[in-house]
Amino acid sequence: MVTEEFSAAVQYGDFRGTAQVDLHDTKDLHSRLMQDGLMRKGEFLVGIDVGSSVVGIGEDLFSVTVFLHEGDYDRTQAEANAGKPLPVRRVELEMLPKEFFGYFKRISIAISPRGMIDGREITYEETPHGGA
Repeated sequence: MVTEEFSAAVQYGDFRGTAQVDLHDTKDLHSRLMQDGLMRKGEFLVGIDVGSSVVGIGEDLFSVTVFLHEGDYDRTQAEANAGKPLPVRRVELEMLPKEFFGYFKRISIAISPRGMIDGREITYEETPHGGA
C-alpha cells in the first residue's frame, strides 16, 4: 500500500496555486464512473487528479486519476478528520479535455510562480480586455 499527500504535483512546480470547480447540474463524473464499471456501489468520490503533458499520453488527452473511498460523505469526512491516511482506491483513465471540463459548470485555476501570491491579497488596476 502506498501513502502520499493528495496535492497537485508536476516535475518542476514552476507555478503553484489552487483550483475550485462548480459541478455540472446534469452531467457528472460519478455517473460516468458507475456506468463504465470503474466505481463500485457504496464508494464516494473523494478526489480527482488531472494531468496533461506534451510528453507521454499526448497533447489531446488528459490523464485523469480518481480516488474513491468506501462510504458516504459523512463517513468519509469523519475518517478524513481522524488524522490518519484515508484509505482510497485509485482509478486511472484518459479523456479529452472537452469531456473532462464538461463535468463542471465553472472552473477556476489560480496559479503564480512557486505560489508567490497564492492566498494573498493583491491590488490591481482595471484594464480593458486586450488592452495594454
